[in-house]
Amino acid sequence: MFRPGSPLPGAGSARGAGGTEEDHGTAGGAEGAGRSQPRPEEESDVRRPGAAERLRTLVESNASAALVIPGVEPHDPSPGQGAPETRAVTRGGDVVLLVPADSPAARAAAHARGDDLVAVMEITDVAPVAVPHRIRGRARLAGWLTPVAGRDRAACARLLTERHPAGPFPGPSWTLLRLEVGEGWVDDLWGEGPVEPDEFAAAPPDPLARHEAGLLQHLAAAHGDLVHGLCSLLGERERACGAWERVVPVALDRFGLRVRFCADGRSFDARFDFPRPVRDVAGLRRAVHALFDAASAG
Repeated sequence: MFRPGSPLPGAGSARGAGGTEEDHGTAGGAEGAGRSQPRPEEESDVRRPGAAERLRTLVESNASAALVIPGVEPHDPSPGQGAPETRAVTRGGDVVLLVPADSPAARAAAHARGDDLVAVMEITDVAPVAVPHRIRGRARLAGWLTPVAGRDRAACARLLTERHPAGPFPGPSWTLLRLEVGEGWVDDLWGEGPVEPDEFAAAPPDPLARHEAGLLQHLAAAHGDLVHGLCSLLGERERACGAWERVVPVALDRFGLRVRFCADGRSFDARFDFPRPVRDVAGLRRAVHALFDAASAG
């Protein structure tokens, strides 16, 4: 899927996602300076999702996204005109986007008449719970935008309704667009890195991505005491548990739970790995209960 003249030149780091360290598993991390996200240390034995999986997860999640088309005015007077309503990824790794029929993206794709229309989808991932440094990551997918037509339209519409059964459904007020991925980039709590189109197409999204927001909100609202109790697994930091004003679950994936400890403008992340990656919500419940039991026993 390579084309000469890549539409996304070397992308820099996302603002607000800097480089303080953090530890994993049962160890607490270095205290951040309050200006950037905690980041993992480079440890070869730490299980972590690859850049392609993290990008694919963000694309298939409910994280906010905006379409940027060079030469098209980004500040449209109508709210949401630059944001796809829903999106899904095809088996071949293209991204199907549902946008308003009168949006700048829909008009630009229609007027391109088969010419390459370069577009960039920018994604911002925000923690679903209130926490300092709430932006967890940013990502970009750059490629070529075309309208979906003919038999492909029915197949792409089915894909969108499967992924988003609550709608909205494609109709006269909506246009289906296809973004053929040229290259991608992700900058998040794990680190940053480029993603090639074939890597993006082959990577599976995290199986918990669609449930993460609700699960984190539930843990924070209903089980805050148990989350705070994870302090007992921090080794030397256990003696300082009482000093942390807030202990908030900030991210969850098949590998483990990330918790942010905050007090007096300081914060650090601790990552609590599951014994093995989980595959579904049922497995997650067992893993989280085992984690809380271990903390209580400690």
